[in-house]
Amino acid sequence: KLGSGRREVPMPDRAQLPPGPPWHAAGLMVTFGSLSETSTELRKYSKQLYSSLLEQETGQSTGFKPCGFIELATNPDRLEEYRRVAAFNRYCGINVQEITPGEVQERFPLCRVDDVLAGFLVEDDGRVNPVDATMALVKGARMHGAIIKEKCPVKQILTSSTGFGGNKAVGVELEDGSIIYANTVVNCAGMWARQLSETANVVCPNQAAEHYYLVTDAMPEVDPEWPVVEDPSCYTYIRPEGAGLMVGLFEAEAAAWNVDQIPNDFSFGEIEPDWDRMAPYLEAAMSRVPASLEVGAKNFFCGPESFTPDLGPILGESPEVDGLFLAAGLNSIGILTGPGVGRLMAHWILHGHPDMDVTGVNPDRFQGYQAGAKYRAERVAESLGKVYKSHYPNESVKSCRGAKHSPLYHQLEQKGAFFRDVSGFESADWFHPSGTAPSADEIPLTFGRPVWWQHWAAEHAAVRERVGLIDMSFMSKFRVQGVGAGELLERLSTARVDGSINRISYTQWLNPQGNLEADLTVTKLGTQDFLVVASDTAHRHVESMLHRTAGQQKLHDQVQISDLTGAMAQINIQGPNSRELLQSITPQDLSDNAFPFRTAMPIEVGYCRPLCARITYVGELGYELYVPVEQAGHLYQVLTEAGAAHGLQHAGLKALGSLRMEKSYRDFGHDMDNTDPILETGLAFTCKKEGGYIGAEAVAAFDAQARETGKLRLGKRLVGVLLEDPEPLMYHGEVVWRDGLRVGDVRAASYGHTLGAACGLALVHGAPHVTPQYLRDGHWEVEVNGQRVPAKLSLKPLYDPKNEKIKA
Repeated sequence: KLGSGRREVPMPDRAQLPPGPPWHAAGLMVTFGSLSETSTELRKYSKQLYSSLLEQETGQSTGFKPCGFIELATNPDRLEEYRRVAAFNRYCGINVQEITPGEVQERFPLCRVDDVLAGFLVEDDGRVNPVDATMALVKGARMHGAIIKEKCPVKQILTSSTGFGGNKAVGVELEDGSIIYANTVVNCAGMWARQLSETANVVCPNQAAEHYYLVTDAMPEVDPEWPVVEDPSCYTYIRPEGAGLMVGLFEAEAAAWNVDQIPNDFSFGEIEPDWDRMAPYLEAAMSRVPASLEVGAKNFFCGPESFTPDLGPILGESPEVDGLFLAAGLNSIGILTGPGVGRLMAHWILHGHPDMDVTGVNPDRFQGYQAGAKYRAERVAESLGKVYKSHYPNESVKSCRGAKHSPLYHQLEQKGAFFRDVSGFESADWFHPSGTAPSADEIPLTFGRPVWWQHWAAEHAAVRERVGLIDMSFMSKFRVQGVGAGELLERLSTARVDGSINRISYTQWLNPQGNLEADLTVTKLGTQDFLVVASDTAHRHVESMLHRTAGQQKLHDQVQISDLTGAMAQINIQGPNSRELLQSITPQDLSDNAFPFRTAMPIEVGYCRPLCARITYVGELGYELYVPVEQAGHLYQVLTEAGAAHGLQHAGLKALGSLRMEKSYRDFGHDMDNTDPILETGLAFTCKKEGGYIGAEAVAAFDAQARETGKLRLGKRLVGVLLEDPEPLMYHGEVVWRDGLRVGDVRAASYGHTLGAACGLALVHGAPHVTPQYLRDGHWEVEVNGQRVPAKLSLKPLYDPKNEKIKA
């Protein structure tokens, strides 16, 4: 409905409608399957639109058939995964039923169930007719004023300078040379989106791959009302198609298609099937319905579908160009999520902000190197293959490794580091005490305790009891300098950051709605000199916020913003012995009086002068050392040689995660997102009373409303959660129960080796408010793998609630 009112919405399309994948899509409309609330809500809206709203509004049928959907679990790991997903989906309002193998066969009599442990049924899921659904959407768009031009390919996106140091979209040029001027441009060019984005120097790393399905000849026993059956263990989904069956495939290792460039004239086309490569997958798929092997094939279809590096869509305003939005990379579920994506984008454009969590779909999560041809070709083979693999909590990607290295990579490798991908960096996850870590292929994946559990526990204990060294060079680091630096950062930051020199400020950056946009520290190094440190995943988001806000405040010519991420190493020394260790190698007085918590200044260590910041993300006395990469090796050598006398042990990111969870430390993009008001996250203590920061008015209004009775009363809060049973493990998405009612979900979790059980952060709803008494009085449980486990919830950190450790 963007075209309603006085707005004009031209929609040039390169071919004849329906374009691209919709004409060969399988048409599945499935709401089951995701632990992402955003993905689940996109699917729910799409289903609502197809099933009723669109036809009521347009009179055009979408062909929606609520025939049902069944996911098959054929081994214990898949059973656990789907039970965890089913619990979360029920919390999101989807009626998922776990059914027996016999009940699966009752609904799909030809389905082989001898190895099936359970099925997960959503009775009112089903399928649509992709062509009918597309044409209904087209009709609805035209009814609301959209101007759709077929056979009208776009040549390039047009941009101009904002006048404040950035660029903005101003329209598009068509292949015939004509120009459409616009205030907002949305690139929803499907598998051509990357190429079109490149005309505006925008990163959009989706890549087409071969995608297959087979349609059998007529099978008299097939009932067209049978449900869709999905069996990832056999790489397939199967549903009635005409008088036969459609057997769709998501093979374990895919093949990229036209990596260099998608042909501009490719429409309604097919790709020659690779029978030799696909035959084993096809045989496995058809074995789920053995009768399908006894009939001929009407068609073995291969067409292109585009996938992204992390299997998440690319949705939102590009960080490079104002007013240029991307809506691409739907990873073969365009029918499932397309209407939901359209609604999200329309809201974003009309209101200036999204109304859903977009931290996992925002274009700024990708980096420039990921758009390279070699990267895209290798990653898409893995991405498509992961669609039907079990999604284990500790699994890291295997393709495109080694893109970035910490300056300490080789030293950590010699210490037995097991590396995982962290925003492209090879980062130590845990250490093998032998000094040689096994390869990823040698480590069994599991939802239970991994083989490296004891190594992780030992690293966790070392930080709690002695001192640990953690390489965090992957963190995003920006130097902000100039006469306008303080003003810019004060405008962005909830906390007072332009105060004393050599002082670290923990702060949030908000949007105008008072919701979170970044969680970071700002250190004042000099009168006009600041260091901003954020997480690796927030890199381009924080960078674009700095530049855009500088432009909006007309400070672009008064500040210099430098990305130091790759130029500066970060070595964390954390634990009760950290001060003794550092004091033994520096003449700087590190006593609590001389160097209190949140102090940052250069200290002399060996032949270098790292910036030493007394700050922690693990809940212990600790320091972060920032040093130019060329001196990182020397600093590391001095630290490790001196560290032996103080019990120094290397620790990886698994220990970092479990330590921070015990302390209830937050992480934007994981346990907090852009829809969370700062008061509900428990971080309002960072807000300066005088306001002046972006979102201050909304925070003040929210606070006033929440304090009608004089005390803060919030209906939702982010709280710490600790299981009372030491055996079950939490990861993400577990449902929280209070007195027999679902009241929340676990946003992030790990195992608290000090606390003795799984712990995490959960967003819970109150009736009517979440207060300490509400948390004390209820009978709390967390649903883990189909079982409800007693739990304790707390507004205060579960470990060291008075912060005595960090301020020692």
